[in-house]
Amino acid sequence: MDARLEQLLMPRGDRGRRHGPGKANEEILREMRERIASYASRPQDEVEGRLDELEREWDLERALQVNAAVLSLAGLVLGVTRDRKWLWVPGVVAGFLLQHAVSGWCPPVEVLRRWKLRTRGEIDAEKFALRVQRGDFRGAEVGHSASSEGPGWG
Repeated sequence: MDARLEQLLMPRGDRGRRHGPGKANEEILREMRERIASYASRPQDEVEGRLDELEREWDLERALQVNAAVLSLAGLVLGVTRDRKWLWVPGVVAGFLLQHAVSGWCPPVEVLRRWKLRTRGEIDAEKFALRVQRGDFRGAEVGHSASSEGPGWG
């Protein structure tokens, strides 16, 4: 795999990777490399199908938000209908969400990474790698900047 493409597979500043367990991160990266390599020789319709799958793939943030919403609602319902002690659940969940928003880490992140949920950056990196392999960017100039003579300028 091209060195520049390899760098794209590990987005900088990706809080999910930074705070996820190292073993899970490496496993996710290994699987992504294998998938990209396997699609290099597949027909275009299969590559397009994979790109469609990636568009629908849930990322870590979305799974964390859904999990928090479900647990909060369950805690509220149980707190109102059964026992007020259940109202601690939404409080803990809100604390986790706040911690995640501020630092990028909360206990569920480790669990979700172990379940191989990827960050949006990782999913986008795989999409980009497949598009590069497919040749979507052939002929595009690298490092080109707009000039005053281009369309819409001056």
